[in-house]
Amino acid sequence: LHEATAHPLAKVRVSGGGRCNVTHACFEPRELVRRYPRGGRELLGAFHRWQPRDTVAWFAARGVETKVEEDGRMFPVTDDSATIVDCLRRAADAAGVRVLTTSGLRRAESAGPGSFSLTLTDGSEVRCERLLLATGGNRASAGFAIAESFGHTIEPLVPSLFTFHSDDPRLIGLSGLSVPDAAATVPDLKLAERGPLLITHWGLSGPAILKLSAWGARQLAERNYQFTVRLNFAPGFSRDELVRELTAARAANPRKQLATWSPVAIPLRLWERLIAAAGIAPAATWTSVGNAALGALAAQVGAADFKVEGKSLFKDEFVTCGGVRLSEVDFRAMESRLRPGLHFAGEVLDIDGVTGGFNFQAAWTTGWIAGRAM
Repeated sequence: LHEATAHPLAKVRVSGGGRCNVTHACFEPRELVRRYPRGGRELLGAFHRWQPRDTVAWFAARGVETKVEEDGRMFPVTDDSATIVDCLRRAADAAGVRVLTTSGLRRAESAGPGSFSLTLTDGSEVRCERLLLATGGNRASAGFAIAESFGHTIEPLVPSLFTFHSDDPRLIGLSGLSVPDAAATVPDLKLAERGPLLITHWGLSGPAILKLSAWGARQLAERNYQFTVRLNFAPGFSRDELVRELTAARAANPRKQLATWSPVAIPLRLWERLIAAAGIAPAATWTSVGNAALGALAAQVGAADFKVEGKSLFKDEFVTCGGVRLSEVDFRAMESRLRPGLHFAGEVLDIDGVTGGFNFQAAWTTGWIAGRAM
């Protein structure tokens, strides 16, 4: 195993905030593939062979127990990614794998039937019968160039799983505030997702935004990340239902100040911002607010538009949309249809999942199938 860096499994170590979101508790392949904006159709058969249940069992057999969190994400019970890293290292040692660090692959060429000639980054040469490219989605890695040298097509590489930059005054000073359930849409692109939302120093993040970025990776890149996202902070209500809810709140609490209480489950600091954005005075009582103002407030709660101008990668858990074209790969062995003996696994392929352990699961599955075939 030739590793270009000095630190194998570095991405595993930093994942999940250092806890390692090793997989997701979704054990039905047809449901599981719906979490992959790209690669879901091709992964269906692969997940029938190796899926999250198998991943959990594999780690358990090697002494690593996992737990399921409320949202379905699975972590080691230790809440420490080092547990996963150490397990993988021990398994490699037990299998007799030689891990060569600071030993990247510069070039690969055919050396006759069933043989490859490899040139390493230190200039030395290696011969092998089968070659697995598991170089990830970093466009600077040699994996894409080597795949191309064997005739493979590389689908354009753009970021997936990113946060949205927005300087909207409604967000200023609310960094760290989270909304447990929100709906996010990009109306003119027909993108829609729902889940927890996090307000950050630079704009918007959290699962709802990250999932939206994954499904819209190519379309948002084409717009140079300049677009409008619409947020519903109370997705259990339509706009008409919000108007009725606010009207009922006015009838029940005529003398109460709007800013001190929200009839829907919205953090109070955000509620105060939305009241101001609707043109309502902070000290206004419910009875002093007319129907037009309630309608404006319902629009702020249920259909607030935010201008997005740029993006940031999500922590260190960068994911790439794009890679080796999937139609050129036989998923029964993760083997090239163009050059027998050449295999692929992980993010070097045009496969990416939403946040929640799905990208690791695709890596475990494709790696297991490729390894068995080799």
